[in-house]
Formats: sequence, structure tokens, C-alpha cells
Amino acid sequence: MNNFPLTVPAGYEVGGWTVERPLGAGAFGSVYAARHAGTDTSGGRGDLPARAALKFLPTGTHTPRQLRHLRDLADREVDLLRRLRSPRLIRLYETLTVDDPSHPELDGATVLVLEEAERPLQSLLSGAAAPPAGPSLLVQICEGLHQLHTAGWVHGDLKPGNVLLMKDGSVRLGDFSTASELEGTHAYAAGFATPDYTPPELLWSEVGDRGTRIRPSADVWAFGILAHTVLTGASPLPGGTPSARRDAALRYARGEEELRLSPALPDVWREIVTDCLSRTHEERAAHDARSVLRRVREAATGRMPRRRRHGRRHLVTLVAASLAGLTAAGLGTNALLDRQDGRNTATGYERCAPGYVCFFSEEGGRGEMCDWENDDPEWFDGDTVCAWARQEGPRSVFNNGAADTQGFVHVSLFAENGLKDGLGCVRQGGRRDLALSRPVASHTWTKTCAESVAL
Repeated sequence: MNNFPLTVPAGYEVGGWTVERPLGAGAFGSVYAARHAGTDTSGGRGDLPARAALKFLPTGTHTPRQLRHLRDLADREVDLLRRLRSPRLIRLYETLTVDDPSHPELDGATVLVLEEAERPLQSLLSGAAAPPAGPSLLVQICEGLHQLHTAGWVHGDLKPGNVLLMKDGSVRLGDFSTASELEGTHAYAAGFATPDYTPPELLWSEVGDRGTRIRPSADVWAFGILAHTVLTGASPLPGGTPSARRDAALRYARGEEELRLSPALPDVWREIVTDCLSRTHEERAAHDARSVLRRVREAATGRMPRRRRHGRRHLVTLVAASLAGLTAAGLGTNALLDRQDGRNTATGYERCAPGYVCFFSEEGGRGEMCDWENDDPEWFDGDTVCAWARQEGPRSVFNNGAADTQGFVHVSLFAENGLKDGLGCVRQGGRRDLALSRPVASHTWTKTCAESVAL
């Protein structure tokens, strides 16, 4: 308990919550399990659950300069969690302020009431063997990064302690006190990230008045370190201490030393890790979270890489090693297979990867294809561009969305940017030919798909 920024006694009450036991601590906050007063584990109060994790941030003590810094960290985390609705980010239920002069060490503290996790990923990495579910965990971690980056944020401190495992086996990213919103190509991080997961260019960077300049490629580097650690149990940088590994990272960046990749790392993951750990930001920027996510999904399901053309415009063909590979990927045994140059190539709807909604230029899943795993309020000006659909719109759609613990599995379609002028929705698993009065211009994942508007 000595390492907790704030020590909160069991039984302490704040905002209707009763503290039970400590869960963990970071550099700036202490996290405790709590239950809502007057409820049992079967239900909560209104839209609040019966149980939650309370993150106490000491914003009521310290010097004025320290207070400004801690308040900035708290505001960043609250701002991000209130603005983003993403299934791979820990959920924020409410924020509280401790008003308790009788406990001066707690008085004025900010409390974040968060979704309760079962344990951090770090707890799975303490043993000698790599967790068998490692590839699946990495897919979900990368999904969280992609959701953050698409929304214009950089996590800034991705590491096993900030990856949270839920009771249902799913993954959430947590601890956004050092997260930063992009301003063009850069963001400014107020805190200092863990050296083991910090890219070389930030290890010697100067800290300005607004903090350290950081880019999404920093999260990609951290993911590369994390992926190697999850799959092999070891860091790809040599050294028995954090300072030794930091020095190894600097020597690697200067070209004086190579990565120490484990021989147990499969070739497909070796390529992903190597690209994520490119020596410079400029080299790493070519491997953004979107492209890394595609490769990680393919590696986790044993599929061959998907071919891409025209940069961000995803007009793709899925190359499968075998029918069994398609089945393992969740595409079904009835996949349509054509023989081209001695290889089986999935066609039609079967090109759509699990977790995506895919639109096609012809009926029956034929022709050109655009695919998304997130909402897109601007089809023709956003991150993924489906230019061929601007005039006539797609002729068919496949909602191949994966199971989501929050229930966002159906897809609503809109005729205007900004999710305006609804056209209907496609249920999870739905494959539909479209005969819409207006072309689709934006879409979003939704929990409900009323019969009156279902396509």
C-alpha cells in the first residue's frame, strides 16, 4: 500500500459507493473495488451498476503547481471517456469530488467511477509460459488503439498494467491520464510514459511548456513491445532492468544493435512486431493502427494477408490457405471459392472479415468492396474512402460484426454525412441487396434495429 498515491480505508463512502479493497495504483491514482450502497451484486441504481472500480486522483492536496498538473491529468481522462463510445475502452459511469475535511488527505480528490475489470493483463504475464489466448488478446488491444486513433487520441502509456481483462474474457484499455488529443499530426502528453514501452525518439525528447510532443506511432511502438511480450514472455530489447532496456532501445535506434526477437515468435508475428518497432517515427508511420489491426486479425485467425490497393481505399481480396482456414476465421464452410493461379480466393460476401461491415458495388456481394470496423460519419472525406459509392451507392451489404459486450452489433445507414437522414439498418449477420432511394453517406453501429426500418 506504500506505493498508492492515495490510501483509502475499506468501508470509506463517497457518492453512494462503499470502498472494499485496493485493486492497483499508478503514478497518479489509486484504484479500489467498490459496491453501491444499498444494492447487492444483482443490480445497481438507475444506470449505475452494483459494482465498480473507483479511481482516486489526489487533486485536493499538494502544491499549486502539482495541483495544476494533477487536475490536467484528471481532466484529460474524464474528457476522453465522456466523449468516446468505444467497446474496447473502459467505461466511465460518473465522476465525483470528495468533500471530507475530516480526511484532509482525501478532501478534494477527484473520483472516477469506472467499469470494474477482473484483473490487468500484467497478471497473466508473471508466469514463464505465454498466455494461450495471447493472439486473441492482441486483436482486442489493437482494436482499442485503432478506436482511439480514429477518434483523434493517442494513449501515450500502453502497457500490460493498462490493459484490463473483463470477467467475460474481453479486453478494455484503461488509464487515460496521459492520453492526448491530436492537434494536426501531434499531441502533447502531460505525463511521462513507462520507459519499457516508450519509443526511442521520445526517450531523449525535450519537454516543452505543453508537455512532450507525441504521435500515434508511439502507441504502435508500445504495441510491438507488448505483442512480443504477450506471445513470448520476454521483451524484444535486451537487458535485465528498465534502464538497460532503455539504453538498448537507444542503441537500436542508432543502428548499433538489433532487436532480440524470440525464436519462438511465428514468422507472421515477427513481421508485425518488426514493423511496429521500426527505428524511427518516419518508418513506423507507414504502419498505422488500422493496417496493424488488419494484420493482427489475420495472424490471430491463421489467414493469409489480404491484398490492398489505392492506399486507404480498401478494395480487397482475401487469400485463404484452405477451406479449414476460412472456417477458423469464422467465414463458414459454404465460402465461395474460385481457383486462380493455383490458390483458393474467397469471393462475394466471404471477402468481409469478422468484425467488419462491408459494402459492395454489385448485388450479392460482388464487385468492388469497402469495409469498416468502426463508425464513419463521413464516407467520402473520412479515414476510409469509398469513392466508387459516391454516385450510385452500394448495391449490397454484409454486416459481419463480431459479438460486442455493450450490444453494438447492428448497423444503421444514413444518406447524409454526420449520421443524418436514416435509410434503415442491417442486423448482425445480415446480407442484403440494397435498393435505396439515396446513396449511403455514413453509418454507425447501434444496439437496436427496429423491424420497421430493418433492411
